[in-house]
Amino acid sequence: MGETPHRSADAGTGGTRVTESHERPAGASARLAEAPVSTRAPGSTGLGGGGALPRARRFGAERAFRGVTLAAGTAVLVIIAAIAVFLVAKAVPALRANTESFWSFEGWFPNDAQPKFGIGALAFGTVLTAALALLVAVPIALGIALYLSHYAPRRVGTTLGFLIDLLAAVPSVVFGLWGREIFLKPVQDFSVWLNKYFSWLPIFGGDGPFGKSILLGSLVLAIMVLPIITSLSREVFLQTPTANEEAALALGATRWEMLRTAVLPYGRPGIIAAVMLGLGRALGETIALAMTLGITFNISFNLIENGGNSIAANIANTFGEANETGRGALIASGLVLFAITLIVNITARVIIYRRREFTESAA
Repeated sequence: MGETPHRSADAGTGGTRVTESHERPAGASARLAEAPVSTRAPGSTGLGGGGALPRARRFGAERAFRGVTLAAGTAVLVIIAAIAVFLVAKAVPALRANTESFWSFEGWFPNDAQPKFGIGALAFGTVLTAALALLVAVPIALGIALYLSHYAPRRVGTTLGFLIDLLAAVPSVVFGLWGREIFLKPVQDFSVWLNKYFSWLPIFGGDGPFGKSILLGSLVLAIMVLPIITSLSREVFLQTPTANEEAALALGATRWEMLRTAVLPYGRPGIIAAVMLGLGRALGETIALAMTLGITFNISFNLIENGGNSIAANIANTFGEANETGRGALIASGLVLFAITLIVNITARVIIYRRREFTESAA
């Protein structure tokens, strides 16, 4: 019988070539690894592998992209800070000239010889109309989103989703004109009915007139924010893992129980983000509310009597006739609206972050 050939270290081809590690005597690899770098062969690592990894380029595409994104994020913060500085600088002279309490006075007379104006009624109307709009829009938007994502046939869901997205592209002035010319009469009749049967509630009391009210403005605003919340919620629901849904159905859950236990908990951070985005749109809406509110300067919880106002609507209605102090007063009100929107967005981010932290810790 002939001698058995030594196998190569390669893919077991059975060749007779002896590898470098087999040619060296025992212990040679260890001695070579311990040898100083200067005594090793050029390009050798001492362990039989390839050479060292190539050095990263000092100015490569990755560094350039990182710099661009850093500059973009910094620019956003700089712009926000610049807006805040501008608002403060323009508002301070008017606030110093104000002869009434800026926070509690229910009136707006900054053009008088003795300027007097307050933000209390405007801030109250802004928050009230936005809250009522969300109260109406959020349940409807979530119901539509669930239907489009889990109930409707694919073709129907795609078509209806496209139409809802088109609704978000309608200009706000069109909504305002429609609300004042077309929607006013149905809301007025509805207000009379509410006053007739529910006048014992302060929000539906009063002796009229009814029409251009908080109720009308809030309903128009709800229609405006509806497509935003619906579109975002639908996309979030579609991202629910199929395994979660199938697991719930396999355990005997009905379609609604599957949605309640698998889809809604998974999409809760996205729902919160969609609602807060809609709230931001509602707080800053201008023309539609300027056309549908009664434009008064008093704090009242009555929803159906003529009245109501908001910060943005007041700016749109009075900026053209304002003098220097009046423009400063309007800028001061814009500063308050700026602060409210910042607080809303920061609160949303905190809620989403805490929810994600809780989910990750539970996992």
